[in-house]
Amino acid sequence: MDNRADVREFLTSRRAKISPEAVGLPAGSNRRVAGLRRSEVATLAGVSVEYYTRLERGAISGASPEILDAISRALNLDDAERAHLFDLAHAASPVARPPKRRSAKGWTPHTSLQWALDAVTAGPAFVRNGRMDLLAVNALAQAFYKDVYDMPGQPPNLARFTFLDERAHDFHPDWDAAAEVVVSILRTEAGRDPHNKELHDLVGELSTRSQEFRRLWSSHNVRHHGAGAKVFRHPIVGEMTIAYEGLEMAAEPGLTLTIYSTEPGSPSEEAMRLLASWAATELVQDAGKQHSGKQHAG
Repeated sequence: MDNRADVREFLTSRRAKISPEAVGLPAGSNRRVAGLRRSEVATLAGVSVEYYTRLERGAISGASPEILDAISRALNLDDAERAHLFDLAHAASPVARPPKRRSAKGWTPHTSLQWALDAVTAGPAFVRNGRMDLLAVNALAQAFYKDVYDMPGQPPNLARFTFLDERAHDFHPDWDAAAEVVVSILRTEAGRDPHNKELHDLVGELSTRSQEFRRLWSSHNVRHHGAGAKVFRHPIVGEMTIAYEGLEMAAEPGLTLTIYSTEPGSPSEEAMRLLASWAATELVQDAGKQHSGKQHAG
């Protein structure tokens, strides 16, 4: 799959974000473009204007790491943006092999991974892929994301929930920030794996059904989603401030293990305990229904 359009739009959007003053250049009064000119980026990177123009038009295959580093410095790219540029260059190579990615179909966690998730009892723990499918969860994660699991006819997917389910606006008090994070994660994955049909299908669906997704997708923002804190408003137990840690799984390339936790002694910790109690009650009720159904069937 040709990624020249993604390369062009990414470099153009990063160039437009940098003011001349930020890199020590005079602003002038005759600027017809936002941000830097191509010639200025080329000068800052130490390459010819012709060569940088070819790169920005998408001909990035074969660019050396040194050149990519120079472009990254000229455009003031952060770590996530630099990694994205390298991913785009790698994906453009005619000999590049697509990375191994796990889909939501036909994959189940090995027993020890599920044991590890279930051993986390104080907070939600789950495994997702770059498409934001929930692939494996502990009981608290399934309770935490109960509305995601409640979406009809689809495997649980955080991106689809965020943009296609009205309940997401209540679940995320700062929905705009949550939506930006989701899109940046999908955009990062698209740079790593532009040949992923399932990811392209998801982006196509969200672009068709959500104007806000289309707007955010066109910004070409990327990010590394490792650690931080978020506020959620759960439909059962109310508002919680959650700390999260995301860990890339060495044994399963492309998958991320995420663990949520709450501050000890805080109202959020109490809310999490209430959610755990609710989840346990739901499990008992579900087990009772299954047992009753088997008796009737017998």
